[in-house]
Amino acid sequence: MADSSFDVVSKVDAMEADNALNQARKEVEQRYDFKNVGASIETSGEKVLIKASTEERAKAVLDVYESKLIKRGISLKSIDAGEPYPSGKEYRIEVSMKDGIDQEHAKKINKLIRDEGPKGVKSQIQGDELRVQSKSRDDLQATMALLKGADLDVSLQFVNFR
Repeated sequence: MADSSFDVVSKVDAMEADNALNQARKEVEQRYDFKNVGASIETSGEKVLIKASTEERAKAVLDVYESKLIKRGISLKSIDAGEPYPSGKEYRIEVSMKDGIDQEHAKKINKLIRDEGPKGVKSQIQGDELRVQSKSRDDLQATMALLKGADLDVSLQFVNFR
């Protein structure tokens, strides 16, 4: 019998992220507490740029954006929000999406599977994802449960279960 396997990835659904951005933009435009403070949220290349006249307002716009991401099922572990910084008369926050598992986190996940996972499970790093293999599907499901319960700094999805 051939080995069963699945891939561990960290990807953000671009359409859902775009929908969350549009919802946040609408809310920022309509909310009374954001009137006349120059609050805006927009894309600039690969990043999302938040602008406001004060640091607190910029953080409030970020909070709105984060709440929309959560409602759309996107983990906050998959975004990287910088600190507010002054730019002229306004404050800005740059938010970028993390895509893929970097080598450092991949090694941590690999070590976690080796140390705490079921015995017959093997994992290997393949670029920005991990392939996990085992003869037993039950061991693979136990490994998924282990990874879901682990406190990692990266959002994980499991694909290609076969």
